[in-house]
Amino acid sequence: GLHLVDPAGEPATGGNPVSAVSVPEAVRMGRVRHTVLGLGVAVALAMLAYLVIDVEASWSYALDLRSRQLAALVVVGAAIGASSLVFQTIAGSRILTPGVMGFDALYVFIQTVIVFTLGPTALQLMGIPERFLLNTGLLALFGLILFRWLFRAHSRNLFVLVLVGIVIGALFSSLATLASRMLSPDDYLTLQTVLFASFNTVNLQLLLVTAAVTSVGLVALVPMLRSLDVVDLGRDAALGLGLDYHRAVTRALLLVTLLVATATALVGPMLFLGLLVANLTRQVVPTHRHTILVPAAAAVGVICTVGGQLIVTHVFALNTTLSVIVNLVGGLYFLLLLLKAV
Repeated sequence: GLHLVDPAGEPATGGNPVSAVSVPEAVRMGRVRHTVLGLGVAVALAMLAYLVIDVEASWSYALDLRSRQLAALVVVGAAIGASSLVFQTIAGSRILTPGVMGFDALYVFIQTVIVFTLGPTALQLMGIPERFLLNTGLLALFGLILFRWLFRAHSRNLFVLVLVGIVIGALFSSLATLASRMLSPDDYLTLQTVLFASFNTVNLQLLLVTAAVTSVGLVALVPMLRSLDVVDLGRDAALGLGLDYHRAVTRALLLVTLLVATATALVGPMLFLGLLVANLTRQVVPTHRHTILVPAAAAVGVICTVGGQLIVTHVFALNTTLSVIVNLVGGLYFLLLLLKAV
């Protein structure tokens, strides 16, 4: 009779449920699960540290203020982390994120146009909920139009997508700079307070709305995670495997746009946060399974935002902002990734 022999030269037996070929994969997945568990522990420790380190005033006042700031950090970190990783899967690139494609530049342009056309008091008279809905609606509309057009017209041409993103970002930045130069000094200062991402003063009503929208978006991503594994193989391979590629990408882009728009409308732009979080996640968690990658990206995003704000508060004594730190580190990382891709 025939005897099956495994790659190691040993006869295969039916009594061993795990073959010699699958043992390394099982070991690797065990390490991945341990890493994800470690990320969860790190998130809990970072959140606890943010609440209790250097509490000098009354505990009730400190916990009330810090818990609100912490909730905003968690919402933004989870939304940007998960959405950026999903966006990279759809784009087929480890370099592209919504921020790199001009999302943050559009936010700056919208705020500048409001101040330029309606005056600085328009931001206060508009009200926080109305301003949030305006920003979220315009960002979501722009994102859906841009992303659908780009991925339909140029598919996965990395350098075309990077070039288009840079051009769009430069266009919005130039228009915003032109409009800001026509503002009075007082109006310009009012605009700057809106443009820098800040977690020090977060409106509770706006935070609750953003947290609810983010939670719905993250939950809606869960049924799509397995199909994203197939999307990651490429358009032709996904179609060959029977996946409705157009529908899967459209639904994913809708949720990505919603998550990024709500996070940006809550605290302002942080250009390279998504790039930094998504790539760190893929390095720390070496797997292609999005059921693991997306929650891990959300956890890494929370660690980056909470840990970064801890550094800003206790190392730099609030003399800078989290967005400045993130853009500095993320910008250098982006250049490194571009050099590797060339």
